[in-house]
Amino acid sequence: MLPIGPLMIEHRLIERMIRLIEKMIEALSQGAHVDLAFLDFTVDFIRTYADRCHHGKEENILFHDLEEKKLSPILRNILQELIEDHVKGRTIVTRIEKAKTRYLGGKSSALTEIISQLKELISFYPKHIDKEENHFFRPVMDYFSNEERENMLKEFADFDRSLIHAKYKELVERSEAG
Repeated sequence: MLPIGPLMIEHRLIERMIRLIEKMIEALSQGAHVDLAFLDFTVDFIRTYADRCHHGKEENILFHDLEEKKLSPILRNILQELIEDHVKGRTIVTRIEKAKTRYLGGKSSALTEIISQLKELISFYPKHIDKEENHFFRPVMDYFSNEERENMLKEFADFDRSLIHAKYKELVERSEAG
């Protein structure tokens, strides 16, 4: 398996989550109350799975390894766009969290911001995934030897194994800090 295989599998789960977010937006637009538990789940999923797990492997392993390669100008440009996309995704999630806090504080107008940012999220991810899968992943694999590809797959597995420990260590430390 190429290292892009696990990344593309992760994309499928992100796409499934995006469909669930679309359903939440539809319900909200029809007057449903905000499902705060699902909103929290959405933020956690995007922050932990899409960003820390998925983007973490891309940034810390794939993109890092590509920095050493003489990429074509087109691929180098796409790499930079993908890095910027990851920052944009983080920004959207932060905005959702801040709007939720305002909403919980009694500012009903924050619901409009929550919906707006959720729409931004469901617009963002399909385009980002398309860019990676159809314009970047396959061509960059040609820059790696078979041995480098195998090592990358091992690094991905090691990254995934350590992620759960890092997440919950951080949660405990935040709770301890008060």
